[in-house]
Amino acid sequence: MQKNEQREALAAFLRKHRASLSPNSVGLPPGPHRRTPGLRREEVAHLANIGFSWYVELEQGRDVHPSAQVLESLAQALKLTPNERRHLFLLAGQALPPQSHPGEETISPELQHLLDDLNPMPAYVLGRRLDYLAWNKAAAFVFAIGASSSPHARNLIWQLFTQRSLRRMVPEWERKVCGTLAEFRAARACYPGDVGFEELIEELKQVSPEFCCCWQEHEVSRSLDGRKILEHPVAGHLEFEHVTLQVPNDPDLKITVYTPLVETRAKLHPLLEVHTR
Repeated sequence: MQKNEQREALAAFLRKHRASLSPNSVGLPPGPHRRTPGLRREEVAHLANIGFSWYVELEQGRDVHPSAQVLESLAQALKLTPNERRHLFLLAGQALPPQSHPGEETISPELQHLLDDLNPMPAYVLGRRLDYLAWNKAAAFVFAIGASSSPHARNLIWQLFTQRSLRRMVPEWERKVCGTLAEFRAARACYPGDVGFEELIEELKQVSPEFCCCWQEHEVSRSLDGRKILEHPVAGHLEFEHVTLQVPNDPDLKITVYTPLVETRAKLHPLLEVHTR
């Protein structure tokens, strides 16, 4: 994309999102003599704490160069989703910095319906700290999601390092778990101010010597796709191929789907009918 074209795309992006917001949605009074829907330019400038004339130049596609701080302020003022925020930085030619105040992680009903429709293929959604945010019945049965009553029962990393039953299920446990921990480390680097990461890490250090050892390895995350073998306490030997996908509206959320091989599928189907009634 040429620079002029990129500036025009940024201007159009800002105008579109300004027009999509009402004063009420950002905590402003409607005010008199409002002829068109959406916010006024001066209102966006005020909300983002930037100069009005400078913002006008941005919307006009002028050759101005907003800093990462200004873009972050605009993203918050315009209530952009994580994916829209990413696009804003891309149009402005800026590297995407970590979010200083990440929002609440939510799962749409449509996404939950997708997971349910994937049964008997286990599938779940992980959040930025690798918390299980949603799953289907097959995933609950295979991976014992939510079976524990510990403070971090629905966190994948906590499960791997504290549940002995899960450890017995995973051949070459140490190699597999250190690879997952590398993914967790990469996610943590994107949210340096997220207290949730630090609390989880400190609690794991207190309860798991294995975590302390793996945490010091500083392993880099590898591919999230591949094959998984489990020795399940009820179903026995299970084999899956798995892929991990990003949720378009929130790239920090990841959907993992396990496709059972033929023999595994034949085992899972009758077991799920019994254990998920």
